[in-house]
Amino acid sequence: MAQAAGRLGIGIIGAGKVGPILGAALAGAGHAIVGIAASSERNLERASAILPEVPVLDIPTLVERSELVILAIPEGEIESFAQGLADAGVWQPGQLVLHTAPGLGYEALAPALKAGAIPLAVHPAMVFTGTSLDLTRLHETYCAVSAPTPVLPIAQALVVEMGAEPIVIAESERAAWAEAVSTATSFSAAIVGQSLDLLASVGVDAPARVLGPLLRSSVESALARATATSIDVSLLDPEPRPHSQEDPS
Repeated sequence: MAQAAGRLGIGIIGAGKVGPILGAALAGAGHAIVGIAASSERNLERASAILPEVPVLDIPTLVERSELVILAIPEGEIESFAQGLADAGVWQPGQLVLHTAPGLGYEALAPALKAGAIPLAVHPAMVFTGTSLDLTRLHETYCAVSAPTPVLPIAQALVVEMGAEPIVIAESERAAWAEAVSTATSFSAAIVGQSLDLLASVGVDAPARVLGPLLRSSVESALARATATSIDVSLLDPEPRPHSQEDPS
């Protein structure tokens, strides 16, 4: 707990679009990036643009030097990866381990927990570009946070330091959270693509410019209606309940 209140040495495993951005956001809050590990040369080039001069380390060395390890790897690999490092005796007691997958809670890091590490699950509800633009967008973003109750404030504090807003999602609700995020992003992409093709077919030279204002105003209108409906419903409930509960474990 005392470590989390101060500055942390952060190691990033996975140099896709998410890990380096979260690392850069935390570095902006005063934390130190001790290293990054990735297997793809392309990802490492992207990471070097966001985190210049950060050393590339092998995974055991990176974990050994880090007080917070960010696992920004595919969701399907997280549990086996955590188990593999546990089998190798790499995890350290008291170390923070954070994964960024939408559909998994902190229990996916059970092997690290058994080794004495502190598991955190933090998923930002945004589409990452892997560029510095994401650092600005984080300030408008909510992050799903799941963690054992005693250390939940640590995860929430890290999100705030990234510039985002934490929202507690229980272990049992992570699948629903992931479905909501996936539905919004995949549906939006499909509709935009279809609309662009239709405009191009009727000879519109710059369909994206035409659709931009329309889409933004349409989404803002829909969100405003949803917000108004939510407020109206809450006025009818004398004891409104929170939208999610902390994991009681």
